[in-house]
Amino acid sequence: MEKAIHKNEFIRTVADRTGETQAVTSRVINETLKLIGESLRDGDKVVLTGFGTFEMRRRSRRRGINPQTREPITIDESATPGFTASATFKGLVNRAARKNGRKG
Repeated sequence: MEKAIHKNEFIRTVADRTGETQAVTSRVINETLKLIGESLRDGDKVVLTGFGTFEMRRRSRRRGINPQTREPITIDESATPGFTASATFKGLVNRAARKNGRKG
C-alpha cells in the first residue's frame, strides 16, 4: 500500500527543504490553499504552470437510485473542485513511477 503524506508532514518536509521555519511554511501553504479555494469559489481557474489547473466542474442534474430503497431519485446539479495535472507534472510522476517499478 502506498504511503499518504499528511499536511503536517508535508509542511515539515517543505520547511526542511527550504530552510524556513515550520510556522512560516505552514502560513504560506495555508494561504496558498485558501487562495485556491477563494478563486474557485469566485468562478476563476487557478493555473500553476508546470503543475496543473484547478477549476470548478459542474455535474448536471441526473437520475439515480436510492441505495437503501432502490427507488429512483433525482440528483440535483452540483459543483465540485477539480484538478488536471499538466503534461510536465504527469511526466515527472510517470518517470518516478517507472524508476520505482510502478505502473504509470
